[in-house]
Amino acid sequence: MKNAMFLLCFYALSLSPSIAQDFAQWGLPEGATARLGKGRISEIKYSPDGTRLAVASSIGIWLYDTATHHVATLLAGHTYVDSFAFSPDGRIIACGSWPASIHLWDAKSGEHLRTFSGIPDGISDLVVSVAFSPDGRTIASGSRDKTIRLWDADTGNHLRTITGHTNKVNSVAFSPDGRTLASGSEDASIRLWDADTGQHLRTLRGHSNSVYSVAFSPGGRTIASAGWDTNVRLWNPDTGELLRLLKGHTNSLKSVAFSPDGRTFASAGWDQTIRVWNSNNGKHLHTLSGHTGWVNSVAFSLDGSTIASGNWDATIRLWNADNGKPLRTLKGHRFGVYSVAFSPDGRTIASTGWDATIRLWNADNGKHLQAIATHTDLVYSIAFSPDGRTIASGSLDATIRLWNADNGKHIRTFRGHTDAVRSVAFSPDGSTLASGSGDKTVRLWNADNGKHVRTFRGHTDAVRSVAFSPDGLTLASGSVDTTILLWDVSTGKHLKRLKEHSNEVESVAFSPDGRALASGSGDNTVRLWAADTGEHLQTIAAHTGSVVSVGFSPDGRTLASGSGDGTVLLWEFSASTAFGVEPLGRRITTLGIIKRTALLQNYPNPFNPETWIPYQLGNEALVALNIYDQSGRIVRTLDIGRQNSGVYRDKASAAYWDGRNQNGERVISGTYYYQLRAGDYTSLRRMVIVK
Repeated sequence: MKNAMFLLCFYALSLSPSIAQDFAQWGLPEGATARLGKGRISEIKYSPDGTRLAVASSIGIWLYDTATHHVATLLAGHTYVDSFAFSPDGRIIACGSWPASIHLWDAKSGEHLRTFSGIPDGISDLVVSVAFSPDGRTIASGSRDKTIRLWDADTGNHLRTITGHTNKVNSVAFSPDGRTLASGSEDASIRLWDADTGQHLRTLRGHSNSVYSVAFSPGGRTIASAGWDTNVRLWNPDTGELLRLLKGHTNSLKSVAFSPDGRTFASAGWDQTIRVWNSNNGKHLHTLSGHTGWVNSVAFSLDGSTIASGNWDATIRLWNADNGKPLRTLKGHRFGVYSVAFSPDGRTIASTGWDATIRLWNADNGKHLQAIATHTDLVYSIAFSPDGRTIASGSLDATIRLWNADNGKHIRTFRGHTDAVRSVAFSPDGSTLASGSGDKTVRLWNADNGKHVRTFRGHTDAVRSVAFSPDGLTLASGSVDTTILLWDVSTGKHLKRLKEHSNEVESVAFSPDGRALASGSGDNTVRLWAADTGEHLQTIAAHTGSVVSVGFSPDGRTLASGSGDGTVLLWEFSASTAFGVEPLGRRITTLGIIKRTALLQNYPNPFNPETWIPYQLGNEALVALNIYDQSGRIVRTLDIGRQNSGVYRDKASAAYWDGRNQNGERVISGTYYYQLRAGDYTSLRRMVIVK
């Protein structure tokens, strides 16, 4: 598979109703096989005809059918959608995004129509707000570069740049007659402009800090504004007079919206509530409570009967606009994902992020299985024990905690780090737990009793990720210092430094055969490395945010990447993908002479029904493997014969066991032991069969 397969290549899909809910497959980057989660929510709006609820997210715009509340279409093509607007006839959606651009989409088919960019004094920063003029001919955009730009909606030609604000323009809105354009900025002002000429008309001052949202009433006689200072303000757009100051919210406000008839309006923000007000007298009518995070956006349905709200708690909620009662909650969006991990049997994926909760998902269909409330602060990392019975988690609260994977009960807490624990990993035999921390260290712990074993020092900044190689002999750690360090587990000696990422290394993971190392970074990429030599093999660029976690499935066929964009992507992976096509019997390249004989950890482990047992020989020897059950009885003997010194680690050369005894019968689930005999050398390791 060529590197090009992994390049960012989103496309929009219009799917038939029969497969309308298979949205895990929609708009995927080339090479990805599925997506868990729909990204972070930034803004929501109803289409002009009321048939669609549009939700802007970190991966695109999701369109929900308002009759069924099912997903109808995904418009994917941006690296991040911060703001969007429907054309007055509802046929086109304009999106502002990062990098600095505006995209137009057919709202019905999902076809990408046009991109606005390339002008001499082009947009130099994130587009945070867009609006259509009432006649649909002009699009206004507000940017972090402090400017407002007007565009011809039909041709994409740049018409005019309006300057005057001294900080980011957070919101733009046309008056109902299209003659006036209002803009709200982080310079704490609202400015009104002649929409035809761009001439500055007046400045409305009164906010003490950033203005995040401005909206004209349907009649155009009032402007509502909201921002950092917790108050809603109503203005006369003709005179600039402050009509009314509305108090009640207890934190900053992100959004205001008028009902279609103009009689009421809603305000929402960081106090996790939505408040509905009488537009004429400013009387507070009711408060909508239920979100557990910041409310980023509110919108009224076409008939004014429903209020929709989008929130940082990763839900969209629908409310009765008359009495404030909750109607429905739409789920599936996600906070930023900090960590993902496969269970040893490959059937479950665990993820965690900003909500301090571990979530378990069915790896086959993406269904959410369970939520485990965990630490007292953000959970940065999770790992399954080799037998799948225990989950370890590392948190901003500087602790490591162990949990029962079946019932979510807390088992033990490890303390010792002086800063956030950003990563945890079990050794292949489950006896040791490694942790990486903001205190720049990697620590090893006895997994059974929680005692500290060893501390590795060498990174110059916070350690974001740790991972054991399948044989348990090597530990990899990724850091904010943009490097990956490889360590000898038994001695703590630094072995190798890998450096290609241009930003902090958030996650590292070995492939099950130990040949490849994957790393995820703040540069939004996944990189693949040769674990033995440290050679950089491949770069995968697809996420729209930092890649904060990577993990391989136990069979090595799938690579999962979790991102701050609120999604998990699944990728097909094979040794030939990472290393190029090579003869079946070719061994892994190893530098230097093998100095010692060693028995390595089997993979996958746990397994069902087959596994491979790798080893290395320092000298030529007669090789055999005995497999024992828990009572010490020999279950199977593998007579391998005389072999030369070297590494026998890949599936073509490692010892193979099909899970059967000497009589050809499949053995039962449980713990087994395998012993290598090579000349005078013997060594014993543990493995687990799970059925």
